Amino acid sequence: MVQHIPVLLNQTLEGLAIKPDGRYWDGTFGGGGHSGEILSRLNNDGRLLATDRDAVAEERAGRFSEDARFSFQRGTIQVMTEEVAAPLDGFLWDLGTSMMQLKDPERGFSFKDDGPLDMRMDRRQETTAADLVNEMLEEDLANLIYKYGEDRLSRRIARQVVMARQQTRIETTRELAECCKRAYPKKHHRIDPATRTFQALRIAVNDELDQVSDPLPKAVAKLGVGGRAVIISFHSLEDRIVKHCFRELAANGPYRIVTKKPLVADEQEARENPASRSAKLRVLERMPDGWTAKRKGGRYE
Repeated sequence: MVQHIPVLLNQTLEGLAIKPDGRYWDGTFGGGGHSGEILSRLNNDGRLLATDRDAVAEERAGRFSEDARFSFQRGTIQVMTEEVAAPLDGFLWDLGTSMMQLKDPERGFSFKDDGPLDMRMDRRQETTAADLVNEMLEEDLANLIYKYGEDRLSRRIARQVVMARQQTRIETTRELAECCKRAYPKKHHRIDPATRTFQALRIAVNDELDQVSDPLPKAVAKLGVGGRAVIISFHSLEDRIVKHCFRELAANGPYRIVTKKPLVADEQEARENPASRSAKLRVLERMPDGWTAKRKGGRYE
């Protein structure tokens, strides 16, 4: 079993400001690292609902099955936001791909190990990364890689993909990674040529951005007074959505942005857990009705 090390753990727990008898939701259970620490801070009256779209996460949640304070439901953030009961004292979304997904070649998330080109977080859905790579028009594939991967060589990558699939269907992560490599100039690269393409396909396959932008305001609305939303993102597209959503909510409702700048891993965590290096954490707090945000703080009206 792949060891799961939760990112920004201390910042997450501080951001949630956990009440021992509070009601919390971990919307991205993953390996359960964050959930385990939240449970350790709850008394017998506290409750934690954990959710995840991945069947492997559901299996891992079994270790808490005897804990009356804990419950698990399988589903996407978007679906579960509609079902979570209010008021919440806090919720956590740790966005992106978990280490247990990245380290399993059969899931097809990583270009470092060869495996089927899959990338589905929920394997009940039909469309895989291989379907997109082999069936999209060249222009549409290039636009997807540019939009979600922000790769300036997206058109060259799409051309290499189309040339390769004319010979035979692209089915593995290694085959796609080779297409990306051929599209890049033959020189040293700061990151692997496949990095942004794999990110773009993963986002598209799992509808990751809509899984943040659509439900986030609805989830925040379920916070009770003093309740906090803690969101961890791993790339600029997700972080931008969270930042703008929090700003809009704080400008128009009884909400306070706790983190004026996103929290990031310190040197020790970044060294010990490389997955944390790109993580950014933002916190929003629900204030009493009548509270209005001002440039130098907040006040009641």
